[in-house]
Amino acid sequence: MTADAAGRLGEILAELGVGFQSPQPGAFLVRLEGQHKLATMTWLIAGSHSLHVEAFFCRQPDENHAEFYRFLLERSSRMFGVHFALDPVGDVYLTGRLPLAAITRDEIDRLLGCVLTYSDDNFDQALMLGFASSIRREWAWRTKRGESLANLQAFARLADVP
Repeated sequence: MTADAAGRLGEILAELGVGFQSPQPGAFLVRLEGQHKLATMTWLIAGSHSLHVEAFFCRQPDENHAEFYRFLLERSSRMFGVHFALDPVGDVYLTGRLPLAAITRDEIDRLLGCVLTYSDDNFDQALMLGFASSIRREWAWRTKRGESLANLQAFARLADVP
Protein backbone atom coordinates (compact mmCIF):
# COMPACT_ATOMS: atom_id res chain seq x y z
CA MET A 1 0.00 0.00 0.00
CA THR A 2 2.87 2.44 0.72
CA ALA A 3 4.17 2.42 -2.88
CA ASP A 4 0.61 2.89 -4.17
CA ALA A 5 -0.01 5.72 -1.70
CA ALA A 6 3.29 7.40 -2.55
CA GLY A 7 2.61 7.12 -6.27
CA ARG A 8 -0.86 8.56 -5.88
CA LEU A 9 0.50 11.38 -3.69
CA GLY A 10 3.01 12.33 -6.40
CA GLU A 11 0.27 12.32 -9.03
CA ILE A 12 -1.97 14.50 -6.88
CA LEU A 13 0.77 17.06 -6.21
CA ALA A 14 1.45 17.28 -9.94
CA GLU A 15 -2.29 17.70 -10.64
CA LEU A 16 -2.51 20.48 -8.05
CA GLY A 17 0.37 22.29 -9.71
CA VAL A 18 2.34 22.86 -6.52
CA GLY A 19 6.12 22.99 -6.60
CA PHE A 20 7.63 19.89 -5.05
CA GLN A 21 10.64 17.60 -4.97
CA SER A 22 10.81 13.93 -4.09
CA PRO A 23 14.30 13.29 -2.69
CA GLN A 24 13.40 9.72 -1.69
CA PRO A 25 10.54 7.33 -2.43
CA GLY A 26 7.35 8.30 -0.60
CA ALA A 27 8.73 11.66 0.62
CA PHE A 28 7.66 14.91 -0.99
CA LEU A 29 8.89 18.40 -0.12
CA VAL A 30 6.27 20.95 -1.16
CA ARG A 31 6.88 24.70 -1.37
CA LEU A 32 3.81 26.72 -0.37
CA GLU A 33 4.02 30.41 -1.30
CA GLY A 34 2.56 32.84 1.25
CA GLN A 35 1.99 36.53 1.78
CA HIS A 36 3.38 37.01 5.31
CA LYS A 37 5.67 34.00 5.52
CA LEU A 38 7.09 34.00 2.03
CA ALA A 39 7.39 30.21 1.76
CA THR A 40 6.41 27.28 3.95
CA MET A 41 8.38 24.16 3.12
CA THR A 42 6.15 21.18 3.86
CA TRP A 43 7.04 17.49 3.99
CA LEU A 44 4.42 14.92 3.01
CA ILE A 45 5.68 11.43 3.77
CA ALA A 46 3.65 8.36 2.91
CA GLY A 47 4.55 5.75 5.51
CA SER A 48 3.39 2.17 6.00
CA HIS A 49 0.19 3.14 7.79
CA SER A 50 -0.16 6.91 7.64
CA LEU A 51 0.64 10.16 5.88
CA HIS A 52 3.00 12.33 7.94
CA VAL A 53 2.89 16.11 7.44
CA GLU A 54 5.57 18.46 8.76
CA ALA A 55 6.32 22.12 8.02
CA PHE A 56 8.82 24.42 9.70
CA PHE A 57 7.07 27.49 11.13
CA CYS A 58 9.77 29.46 12.98
CA ARG A 59 12.72 29.07 15.30
CA GLN A 60 12.36 29.20 19.06
CA PRO A 61 11.42 32.67 20.32
CA ASP A 62 14.02 35.05 21.70
CA GLU A 63 11.65 36.47 24.33
CA ASN A 64 8.15 36.37 25.76
CA HIS A 65 8.13 32.56 25.66
CA ALA A 66 4.95 31.99 27.67
CA GLU A 67 2.81 34.34 25.59
CA PHE A 68 4.37 33.11 22.33
CA TYR A 69 3.67 29.43 23.07
CA ARG A 70 0.23 30.22 24.53
CA PHE A 71 -0.70 32.02 21.30
CA LEU A 72 0.22 28.94 19.25
CA LEU A 73 -1.38 26.47 21.65
CA GLU A 74 -4.68 28.34 21.60
CA ARG A 75 -4.72 28.18 17.82
CA SER A 76 -3.89 24.46 17.74
CA SER A 77 -7.24 23.58 19.30
CA ARG A 78 -9.07 25.01 16.27
CA MET A 79 -6.89 23.58 13.50
CA PHE A 80 -7.59 20.80 11.02
CA GLY A 81 -5.07 18.18 9.94
CA VAL A 82 -2.04 19.71 11.64
CA HIS A 83 -1.15 21.39 14.92
CA PHE A 84 1.73 23.43 16.28
CA ALA A 85 4.49 21.34 17.83
CA LEU A 86 8.00 21.90 19.19
CA ASP A 87 11.24 20.12 18.50
CA PRO A 88 13.70 19.48 21.37
CA VAL A 89 15.26 22.98 21.12
CA GLY A 90 11.90 24.80 20.96
CA ASP A 91 11.68 25.47 17.23
CA VAL A 92 8.07 25.41 16.02
CA TYR A 93 6.60 23.15 13.35
CA LEU A 94 3.17 22.35 11.99
CA THR A 95 2.77 18.58 12.19
CA GLY A 96 0.08 16.02 11.58
CA ARG A 97 -0.59 12.39 10.81
CA LEU A 98 -3.49 11.20 8.71
CA PRO A 99 -4.60 7.80 7.41
CA LEU A 100 -3.37 6.78 3.97
CA ALA A 101 -7.02 6.90 2.88
CA ALA A 102 -6.69 10.72 3.14
CA ILE A 103 -4.48 10.68 0.06
CA THR A 104 -7.11 11.98 -2.31
CA ARG A 105 -7.00 15.12 -4.43
CA ASP A 106 -9.54 16.95 -2.28
CA GLU A 107 -7.93 15.99 1.04
CA ILE A 108 -4.37 16.83 -0.04
CA ASP A 109 -5.60 20.15 -1.43
CA ARG A 110 -7.42 20.84 1.87
CA LEU A 111 -4.40 19.77 3.94
CA LEU A 112 -1.94 21.94 2.00
CA GLY A 113 -4.41 24.83 2.18
CA CYS A 114 -4.60 24.43 5.94
CA VAL A 115 -0.81 24.32 6.33
CA LEU A 116 -0.42 27.46 4.24
CA THR A 117 -3.24 29.30 6.02
CA TYR A 118 -2.04 28.44 9.54
CA SER A 119 1.54 29.31 8.69
CA ASP A 120 0.79 32.53 6.85
CA ASP A 121 -2.03 33.86 9.05
CA ASN A 122 -0.17 33.36 12.34
CA PHE A 123 3.36 34.29 11.27
CA ASP A 124 3.38 38.06 11.86
CA GLN A 125 1.71 37.84 15.27
CA ALA A 126 4.04 35.05 16.39
CA LEU A 127 7.06 37.11 15.34
CA MET A 128 5.75 40.17 17.18
CA LEU A 129 5.32 38.11 20.34
CA GLY A 130 8.60 36.20 20.26
CA PHE A 131 11.00 38.47 18.39
CA ALA A 132 9.93 42.10 19.08
CA SER A 133 13.37 43.24 20.29
CA SER A 134 15.10 41.73 17.25
CA ILE A 135 12.59 43.35 14.92
CA ARG A 136 13.14 46.74 16.57
CA ARG A 137 16.92 46.38 16.21
CA GLU A 138 16.58 45.33 12.57
CA TRP A 139 14.27 48.29 11.86
CA ALA A 140 16.72 50.74 13.47
CA TRP A 141 19.70 49.24 11.63
CA ARG A 142 17.97 49.39 8.25
CA THR A 143 16.73 52.93 8.88
CA LYS A 144 20.21 54.10 9.85
CA ARG A 145 21.74 52.59 6.69
CA GLY A 146 18.92 53.65 4.36
CA GLU A 147 18.01 50.01 3.65
CA SER A 148 14.58 48.89 2.50
CA LEU A 149 11.94 48.35 5.19
CA ALA A 150 9.49 46.74 2.75
CA ASN A 151 9.42 43.29 4.35
CA LEU A 152 9.18 44.79 7.86
CA GLN A 153 6.07 46.92 7.25
CA ALA A 154 3.85 44.46 9.14
CA PHE A 155 5.91 45.32 12.22
CA ALA A 156 5.93 49.13 11.90
CA ARG A 157 4.02 49.52 15.18
CA LEU A 158 6.92 47.87 17.01
CA ALA A 159 9.23 50.61 15.71
CA ASP A 160 6.84 53.40 16.78
CA VAL A 161 6.34 54.48 13.18
CA PRO A 162 3.20 56.57 12.50
